[in-house]
Amino acid sequence: MEGPPVVMDDANEPSPVGFWDAAYTTDSAPWDIGRPQSVWIQLADAGQITPPILDSGCGTGEHTLLLAERGLEVLGIDISPAAVDAARAKATRRGANATFDVGDVLALDRLGRRYATVIDSGVFHVFDDSDRARYVASLAAVLDPGGLVYVLCFSEHTPGTTGPRRVTQAELRAAFAESWQVERIEATQLEVRKDYAPEPAHAWLARIVRTP
Repeated sequence: MEGPPVVMDDANEPSPVGFWDAAYTTDSAPWDIGRPQSVWIQLADAGQITPPILDSGCGTGEHTLLLAERGLEVLGIDISPAAVDAARAKATRRGANATFDVGDVLALDRLGRRYATVIDSGVFHVFDDSDRARYVASLAAVLDPGGLVYVLCFSEHTPGTTGPRRVTQAELRAAFAESWQVERIEATQLEVRKDYAPEPAHAWLARIVRTP
């Protein structure tokens, strides 16, 4: 399961925006399966995702649309303009009242508002240690005490080394050790396109509460 190609910016440095845009414009995003991940459907059906909701790293919008179509207030943001354009086009075609914006998940404070729930479908595991800490701080900036974040990420039980970084339960707990309570971590699957991997990847689904 290979990732999208590296894209260089004008200074010949790797461009995060270009990297993710290339994944969508070249149709090489293994995680873009054309439907919501099953875990989000199950949580939505169980009433476990409380609005207002932020879909952090929404990609082409399947999870934002899933929640919007259930009448929930939700904003999807992604660093990739190509992904956001595709998400908006889906919303138009489906007649869904969903909102999408281009935004940096490492700077969520720029949104200028708070959310009851943040969902993260395959974002946490893309970061190195430094950006992982920045991301957790960014999540804290948009959640009041009692606010909830769900993290769906690759687990260490996924075989091989291609694709995103594998994450252990201990790493999740360490990342959210200060001013958070990790309520539970469950083994699940993160579905990917079958042309990249024939079987779903092993994953963790963590439910984490912001504390005072």
